[in-house]
Amino acid sequence: MDNIKPVQIVSDLTQMGAYKSALSVKDILIRGFLSGAFLGFATVLAFITANQTGIAVLGALAFPVGFVMIILIGLELVTGNFATVPMALMSRQTSLPKLFYNWTFAFIGNLIGSVFFGAMFFIYATKCGHTYDTDIVKKIIAVATDKTIVYKELGTEGIIVCFTKAMLCNWMVTMGVVMGLVSSSTIGKISAIWLPIFTFFALGLEHCVVNMFVVPTGIMLDAPISVSDWWLWNQIPATVGNIIGGFFFTGVLLYLTHYKKTGTAGNHQPETKPKISSQIKITNQ
Repeated sequence: MDNIKPVQIVSDLTQMGAYKSALSVKDILIRGFLSGAFLGFATVLAFITANQTGIAVLGALAFPVGFVMIILIGLELVTGNFATVPMALMSRQTSLPKLFYNWTFAFIGNLIGSVFFGAMFFIYATKCGHTYDTDIVKKIIAVATDKTIVYKELGTEGIIVCFTKAMLCNWMVTMGVVMGLVSSSTIGKISAIWLPIFTFFALGLEHCVVNMFVVPTGIMLDAPISVSDWWLWNQIPATVGNIIGGFFFTGVLLYLTHYKKTGTAGNHQPETKPKISSQIKITNQ
């Protein structure tokens, strides 16, 4: 059997977090850029699938291709790091400054990659701004509006709704990272990753990196959204909700129930370069 036991998975997650917190700025930005772009590709694929079939759940079924690529080739997705790097901190394999270092540059890399793909999408989808009358363009405008203006119209309650959806979202997204370690085979990893990622997208939850593509692209497509609408009514509450969902529901709870201080686990000093298991090397390098 190629399945990995939960205790080993959590140990591997702590080592993964330590590894990520020790990456150079260059590596975090490049890997973050690719992650943001790949989620843009996956989001467009999901919207096109839903439009062409008329079945929204089929779009959600297509969306995980982006996450699979990100996890299998060891890229930097800040929402996943909201769980793994704190687990390394709890196990004393990294430090608090390194946690914020990783989160900051992963967020920036994801943002650059998402907006870059959004600009490329604008060029080909509108023929350099000559046509906006396509199903995919209308879909992105509608989704971007729902993620900002609808919340704005609700006022404080809109922020609460966005925050709650973001918290639930990253509970599932970080479980996608966890599930990527449950098997030693590639097909096993892909199958396991698909489950929680399909779930979050089908439920229409708020993922801050997906929103880095959808909302600014909607703005490029002339949706009635300002940059302040994007950040105040979606990006900030979605990011905070993603942090809490990933950190607490996955990072803290799995650490508390499965982390065992045996062998090398739990004995690392914050400034010591972590030893990376073969499982983590495969996932991250």
